[in-house]
Amino acid sequence: MDRLTAMTAFIRCVERGSFSAVAREMNMTQPTVSKLIASLERRLAGKLFARSTRQLALTAEGQHFYEQCRTIVDAVESAEASFKTGREEIAGLLHVATSVGFGRTQVMSRMRAFMRRYPLLRIDLQLNDRFIDLVEEGIDVAFRIGELKESGLIARRIGTTFRVTAGAPAYFKLHGEPSAPEDLGAHNCILYTGLATANAWPYSRGGRDRSVRVSGNFQSNSSEAVRAATLSGIGIALSPIWLFGDDIRAKRLKVVLTDYQPKPLPIHAVSPANRRYSAKVKAFVDFFQAEFDLDPFVSGYRA
Repeated sequence: MDRLTAMTAFIRCVERGSFSAVAREMNMTQPTVSKLIASLERRLAGKLFARSTRQLALTAEGQHFYEQCRTIVDAVESAEASFKTGREEIAGLLHVATSVGFGRTQVMSRMRAFMRRYPLLRIDLQLNDRFIDLVEEGIDVAFRIGELKESGLIARRIGTTFRVTAGAPAYFKLHGEPSAPEDLGAHNCILYTGLATANAWPYSRGGRDRSVRVSGNFQSNSSEAVRAATLSGIGIALSPIWLFGDDIRAKRLKVVLTDYQPKPLPIHAVSPANRRYSAKVKAFVDFFQAEFDLDPFVSGYRA
C-alpha cells in the first residue's frame, strides 16, 4: 500500500463525504478508494468510519487520525514546494472558518486577490454562524468577532468592527426615529443572539458609556437573518457597518442615533494552539490584516 496515497484518499473522503467523489477527484475507481481505506484500517487495526447508508461519519479514533494525516500530507506538499523554490512555499490546503455575513461581505470580496497571490494554495472556507471548535472541525485559521473567551488559541487582532443602529425607511415612516438610546424602549428591536449581551445595546457619547435594554418580536443567531429582517421593515437593528454598508449606501437602510457610538468589537484571526503557525496561515492573516487596515468598516483607518 502507498501509505501517503491512502492517507490523502482518507483525508479527501472526510472532507468530501463521498468515496465516489474522491474517486473522480483522484482519477481512481470507487472500489480502489474503498480498498485504500480498508488497507489503512487493517494496518491500524481499527475502524476509521462508522459507515451508514446515508453518510460517512468518523469514529473518535478516525477523527484523531484525520487530524494527524492532514498535518503530515500538508507538510509533504509544503516540503515538495520548498524544494523546488528553495524556501518555504505557500502551498497545500488551508481550512478557514468565519460567520456567514462576515464571509460574504469581507472575506469573499478579497479571496480572489489572495488566491491570485498564492496560486499553489487551496482554500476550504467554512461559513457558519454557530460557535465551532477549531480542533474538532479541523480549522487552521478562523475569524472571530468580539472579545475572545477561549484560552489556548493563537490569536492576532487584525481589525475592528464598528456598529451602527439602523432600520428601513418604511419602518421609521410608521414609527418615527429614536433621538436617544433610551428611546429604543418604544421600538421593535431585532436581536442577534450570537452575542452574550443580545438585548443590552452599549453606547458611548462624550466619554460616557451607557447600556440600554431593548426588546422585540424577532431574534436570530444568523447575521444574515438580522439583515433581512431589518431590510423588510420588521424593526431596528444594532449591527456591524460591514453587514449594512451596501444597504446604507443604496438608502435601503437609514442609520439613526449617529451622535451615539455603539461599542466597537475587535476582529481576531485565531488558530488552534496545537497547530504549527505555518507559512500559509501567516500569509493568510498578513494579507487580510493589510486589507482590513485600509477599510474604514473594519479598522480605525479614516481617509
